[in-house]
Amino acid sequence: MRRVAAIVAYDGTKFNGFQGQPKVRTVQGEFEKTLKRIFKQKIISWGAGRTDTGVHGYGQVIAFNVPNDKMTLKNIKDALNANLPEDIYVREVRNVRDKFSPRHEAKKRIYHYFIYQNDEPNIFLRDRVWWFPYNLNIEKMRKAAKYLEGEHDFTTFKTGNDDRNPVRTIYRIRILKMRNNIILIRVEGHSFLRRMVRNIVGALVKVGTESWEPEYIKEILEAKSRSKAPASAPPQGLYFYSVLF
Repeated sequence: MRRVAAIVAYDGTKFNGFQGQPKVRTVQGEFEKTLKRIFKQKIISWGAGRTDTGVHGYGQVIAFNVPNDKMTLKNIKDALNANLPEDIYVREVRNVRDKFSPRHEAKKRIYHYFIYQNDEPNIFLRDRVWWFPYNLNIEKMRKAAKYLEGEHDFTTFKTGNDDRNPVRTIYRIRILKMRNNIILIRVEGHSFLRRMVRNIVGALVKVGTESWEPEYIKEILEAKSRSKAPASAPPQGLYFYSVLF
């Protein structure tokens, strides 16, 4: 069977995260149900990264084997989109080599986090952004973000029982002020610990409100203690934007 990779977008609002789990609705679970409906057999899938409950995807990559050699890439994409639930959409399907693993072969993962900075909430964005009704000093946030770039022990910025190696590499963090009171925080890295991006955003916002000076980010990073960092930013503002191989 040949292997393909689908580039998948999803609205994470009604999912218990990406990874398949028994008795709860997940993106991978719905995707594999759809594969079984199309191909009449169980098909295993592999994702490029896990997202938590409420987190969205725009460029998630899901690889799987196709038992029907006659189907074109367009046939596969159309069949998936005709059968997937309305909160998952396949943007593209590509041929990949037989043992391609999106998780292990990813060179860079990019996350986008959106903050809606306004006195009044926008109820139509409530599941898409973090509404933040206070002023943020973007320049101080950018200065603080520089302390997080490069290879570091990110123990301070992980959540829960994540026993993986806490040393991670962040290539770049960009903070952009966009139209309509939207602030974008773009985090580019090789791989991330559990809730690491949301914890980083929470800390940068603490600097943005001028509760912390930018240099304090370096101090809490070096402390290697989750207790030193603020609460995670809420999930609805986070998007798994893209993966580079």
